Amino acid sequence: MSITPIKRAKDLIRQEFSARRDALSPEERATRSARICACAEGLVSFRHADIVLLYAPIKSEIDVMPIAISALEKGKRVAFPKCDKETRTMKFHFITSFDDFEIGAYGIREPKEELPIYDPASTQGVAVCFLPGLAFDSYGYRLGYGKGYYDKFLNSYSGCTIGVTYTELIGDALPKGKFDIPCNIMLTEKGVKAIKIDKRK
Repeated sequence: MSITPIKRAKDLIRQEFSARRDALSPEERATRSARICACAEGLVSFRHADIVLLYAPIKSEIDVMPIAISALEKGKRVAFPKCDKETRTMKFHFITSFDDFEIGAYGIREPKEELPIYDPASTQGVAVCFLPGLAFDSYGYRLGYGKGYYDKFLNSYSGCTIGVTYTELIGDALPKGKFDIPCNIMLTEKGVKAIKIDKRK
């Protein structure tokens, strides 16, 4: 299978921005993650949400688990993704505590299979989804690990999306494909980052 120019460009950006993120010390990442989580709790979209969709961080990803703790304490429903490696799709399952996790695909903490599923089409309640990413751009587009799990999910999801990232991981304009969807809000350790209106064709 030939590699498209967009995929080649994205792979190079993944390498660059992954190195930028890994270059931050564990202490710096912890401090910035805490700031991002504190900012998240002040967002109107979070305060008004009935359902909070999160991710279990791996490697040097931003730790959003404090958001899950806060959401559960506030009586919100909290869900995390469970990946299907065969179909490269994922479904969010609701948890009630961190005891509901097990190690799943790619060595990531995932909710247990038997837990209730969040269905964007039928689950009642206002939802907000926090998105991980190796890089974001000023238009709100994200770059993940290239597996396409979030791209497929977001095409069926119509709620608010919040990209969480460090300021160093925001570029001017990422290469985008026809299935790429920008997030509604970008949140950094410095607070909400304004998203430009994308006038590119």
